[in-house]
Amino acid sequence: MRNTSANHKSYGVLALFLITGAVLGGILGELITNSSVMTGIAPYLTKTFYIFDLPPVIINLYVIKLVIGFALNPNLISILGVIAAIIIFRRF
Repeated sequence: MRNTSANHKSYGVLALFLITGAVLGGILGELITNSSVMTGIAPYLTKTFYIFDLPPVIINLYVIKLVIGFALNPNLISILGVIAAIIIFRRF
């Protein structure tokens, strides 16, 4: 009997690759913003796109206070990081 799970790529690993690519792209974008080398092109690469913004919801349980919110604001470098993560995921 063959073990097909060893060859199968899971969605969890894909999500991990996508999140890692987005975070590394965002960090690289911040480094480019603070760099003087790419001052001409940096505003275009680090322009933020507001895709999704869920305002914070406060849940007060009198013992614990929870604040839950979510915002998705990638820049161009983050999007390129996600694309690179997809390419790397497909190769492995």
